Amino acid sequence: MQVKISTTLSCPPERAWQEIQQVKLLLHIARPLVVFEPIQSNTFPATWGNEKYLVRMRLFGVLPLGEQWIAIKLDDVKRELLDDGHSELIKHWQHRITVEPTPEGCTRYTDAVDIEAGLLTFGVWIFANVFFRHRQSRWRKLVNRNFSYV
Repeated sequence: MQVKISTTLSCPPERAWQEIQQVKLLLHIARPLVVFEPIQSNTFPATWGNEKYLVRMRLFGVLPLGEQWIAIKLDDVKRELLDDGHSELIKHWQHRITVEPTPEGCTRYTDAVDIEAGLLTFGVWIFANVFFRHRQSRWRKLVNRNFSYV
């Protein structure tokens, strides 16, 4: 199943792309709904690289959602981040983040994900819809605070 949700951010696409590459952005916009904890090496890097990261996820920081591989591929030319992730329950989680300029000089930010989780696919699809709307709301608030991660 697929989910695709877009929003307009009141910042230039160059700035949005710069922020997307920072791990602290994911940690900030996912909270408090989902908290990510690194398993391998016990710390996240400052910025994403074209690598795989094993994480533990917790709903509201408390309820275990299991472990997930985040497999990042960055495309600086297209301003696109692909997470080709998976876990024991979610066999296919291909999340593509794209950044495009708007005619007004703002950013069109899109989360698009293809999901395959067997019998759990529909439930994961519903959760992904809620999660991406939450993330995009947090994005807009962060932009409005001039990227103050307080």
